[in-house]
Amino acid sequence: MDIFEKCGQFTDARLAKAAGIYPYFMPLEDTEGTEVVVDGKRVLMIGSNNYLGLTTDPRVRRASIEAVERYGTSCTGSRFLNGTLRMHLELEERLAAFVGKEAALVFSTGYQTNLGVISCLVGRGDVVVADKDDHASIVDGCLLALGEMRRFSHNDLTHLDRVLSGIDEKVGRMVVVDGVFSMGGDLAPLPGLIEVCRAHGARLMVDDAHSLGIMGGGRGTAAHFGVTEHVDLIMGTFSKSFASLGGFIAGDDDVVHYIQHHARSLIFSASMPASNVAAVLAALDIMENEPERVERLWAVTERMRAGLKTLGFNMGPSVTPIIPIVTGDQATTILAWKKCFDAGLYTNPVLPPAVPVDSCLLRTSYMATHTDEQIDRALEIFARVGKDLELIG
Repeated sequence: MDIFEKCGQFTDARLAKAAGIYPYFMPLEDTEGTEVVVDGKRVLMIGSNNYLGLTTDPRVRRASIEAVERYGTSCTGSRFLNGTLRMHLELEERLAAFVGKEAALVFSTGYQTNLGVISCLVGRGDVVVADKDDHASIVDGCLLALGEMRRFSHNDLTHLDRVLSGIDEKVGRMVVVDGVFSMGGDLAPLPGLIEVCRAHGARLMVDDAHSLGIMGGGRGTAAHFGVTEHVDLIMGTFSKSFASLGGFIAGDDDVVHYIQHHARSLIFSASMPASNVAAVLAALDIMENEPERVERLWAVTERMRAGLKTLGFNMGPSVTPIIPIVTGDQATTILAWKKCFDAGLYTNPVLPPAVPVDSCLLRTSYMATHTDEQIDRALEIFARVGKDLELIG
């Protein structure tokens, strides 16, 4: 059998494109953060992870441009060899302080962070336990590790306790969860997770990709719950609130030092360019000095959540600026996405296998820079589409 045979048999995406209902890989011609241009049409963006709206902030832009002018466009090497700038070390020191840990280590992407950290810590004979709703990068990091991977039902502490009880106490154990789950917008119950992990001698790693800049005054889920000292590892990304690209892990100095010398995705990847590092540093300055941005993000979020609730939409368990609109089956979801887009609203349709077959949704997310007028416009569009498709009464 030709290994490429399956490629020619995959026709779903081409058929969707031909029918004008393909919602992915849409090229943006221009972006101002809250609004983007697609095929010459200006659309209100509520499908971005630009939570604090910093990608277009003049200070972040200027910092990135100045870094290019000084250092060029690339480090052309890995952190391990020639790709570490003084800026990387400054960023690591500041991030560790920001999330309340001894040390931090910067990777080129958030995906690589999870791959490198989990795979190097979970060795042969160890067990890593992941929430069933964890991000794909966590799952892939677990699969890449030489140890065994087990799963527990989403946010189910009783099930986690049973899973950990079934592991030999002589075996190394680590539990990995998202702080904020990227599709449902709900939180991991960190206080309860810490108790269960402590009872079984398991370490706890929290992926705060969608928490930093949002929860705990911007410092993440552990800060939100006041349990930072009891979370062993905090992971974060720069492609969301930090308005850049990259990722990091923070924890005890000895652990971070080990990861630095064993994580293959760090050692064998080119380092973050100076422009990206500078953007993160500038964004971090703003986060630390302008807490009103986080406050505005929550005001926007609650305005939208209240409006959707009044309209009668099912938003699942969300308690964050990620607000899913549960649409049900796949056909309804694609139609809802298309109607919203045609009306000038950019959302993200989420289909199987990312969600169960009957629990498809439109993923929406909000920014501190959204205006009240933009939120009201979004609600008007959702009201029309929801009634057209009988998603609301």
